[in-house]
Amino acid sequence: MPHLLSIQSHVAFGHVGNRAAVFPLQRLGFDVSALHTVQFSNHTGYGHFSGTVFSPDHLLEVLNGMETLGALSNMTALLSGYLGDEHTGDVVLTALERIRRHHPDAIYCCDPVMGDVGRGFFVKDGLPDWIREHAIPRATITTPNQFELGFLTGTTIATRQDALEATRALRARGPAEVVVTSLDIDELPEGHIAMMVDTAEGSWELATPRLHFETPPNGAGDLTSALYLAHRMNALAPEDALARTAASVYDVFSATFASGERELQLIAAQDSLVTPSHPFAPRRVR
Repeated sequence: MPHLLSIQSHVAFGHVGNRAAVFPLQRLGFDVSALHTVQFSNHTGYGHFSGTVFSPDHLLEVLNGMETLGALSNMTALLSGYLGDEHTGDVVLTALERIRRHHPDAIYCCDPVMGDVGRGFFVKDGLPDWIREHAIPRATITTPNQFELGFLTGTTIATRQDALEATRALRARGPAEVVVTSLDIDELPEGHIAMMVDTAEGSWELATPRLHFETPPNGAGDLTSALYLAHRMNALAPEDALARTAASVYDVFSATFASGERELQLIAAQDSLVTPSHPFAPRRVR
């Protein structure tokens, strides 16, 4: 059974961070060890929450305990999401180094969580620069949203060509694959939003209908990164992994929209994580 480590936030209630990533990975057949950067009552979008941000020393202590057990020797991938600050990021790279001692080709999927269109940055000063300079060069796959892609490449993205030039520039910094998890560009049909994957072999785009939530659910990026990583580890081609990911995310969003709930309906829609009901075909754009 493939084993991987996921380092990101955790909430007791709701589905963001590891709560949006671990269950889908398990449902797809992966043994997941979860290292939580924070433990909050709920995600911060509610405006009120309680809990603790774990120190880098705490995270390193847990990581050391895992290594003592030999747990890191079985891992073939690392997934990172919300980190908190660059010192937490250093622990992520320590984990990556230790995993790659055993598996030099271990995949590192870096979800560069730092901000979003219309909201701007929502992480501490210094972390975006740290992600760009330290995490991205070591990543195999990175999964920015449109805002994050723009920051990481110093560009403004309004068209498909803008996006392709930005993903190519980001690949030049290290990652073999760049997955843009939400793309709102001029060429899309009205009422749609897109995902894109860019590799040296080609680029593919896939548009899905946009659901108009009164309060959009959090955690979509965390879910998308986990699903894409799982499908790539299961040997799907990038374009096929993109299609399966987009279809499952759309099904989960549809179930969430129908429920009237604010949290992603991962449990109710769990079968769609394995066998999505809305197939979408990616279109080659390069």
